[in-house]
Amino acid sequence: MKVISMIPARYAASRFPGKLMQDLGGKSVILTTYQATVNTGLFDDVFVVTDSDIIYNEIVNNGGKAIMSIAEHDCGSDRIAEAVADMDIDIVVNVQGDEPFTERTALAKVLHVFQTDTEKEIDLASIMSPITDIDEINNPNTVKVIVDKNDFALYFSRSPIPYPRDTNVGATYYKHKGVYAFRKQAIIDFHRSPMLTLEASEKIEAIRYLEYGKRIKMVESDVVGVEIDTPEDLERARKLL
Repeated sequence: MKVISMIPARYAASRFPGKLMQDLGGKSVILTTYQATVNTGLFDDVFVVTDSDIIYNEIVNNGGKAIMSIAEHDCGSDRIAEAVADMDIDIVVNVQGDEPFTERTALAKVLHVFQTDTEKEIDLASIMSPITDIDEINNPNTVKVIVDKNDFALYFSRSPIPYPRDTNVGATYYKHKGVYAFRKQAIIDFHRSPMLTLEASEKIEAIRYLEYGKRIKMVESDVVGVEIDTPEDLERARKLL
């Protein structure tokens, strides 16, 4: 089974433009993420795939591998699908460029899903982390996920799900971490399938897979990290580093 990682990277992020080139301990955020992904030792190859000359040069000039996108893309999955279309691979793992604390444990759990899926019934695997802070549960920037009894994703939302109508039930809330592992065909199918209404409403690309009947296996991880969406997140990352 050939496994690679792709790190989709845009320079012009809407909430924090240029965030991937911000300094984090003497290196850019995107270079830190790339090197952390390589250092897991889990992948046959690791690439940054980008539409930015600045980001491309940052990776290549520091000894890394980068791919320039040909077309314009609305999301990371489309960017990856274009890049892997002619590659001879089995599994591609999408690591978010703004998560510099990417580490081996969580990624190994995601890959284990495919190593044990002998019937090839699972299309994607992804990570969820339990959350208890009420502000984070209600924060629309935090994507939540609910799963069935076998940890297959039922739905993703920016709203608090499940809705706590009965607070005595003791429901667990999970944050969806933006790390996906795909079978190659699943991400190619995603790229060829138009966006439907639920994804368009929530602006969560994982919903498209569910709307088209793909199976997403979620794995739980308690690894603490920082997703850099704002200048405040960057300061938190610097302190954690």
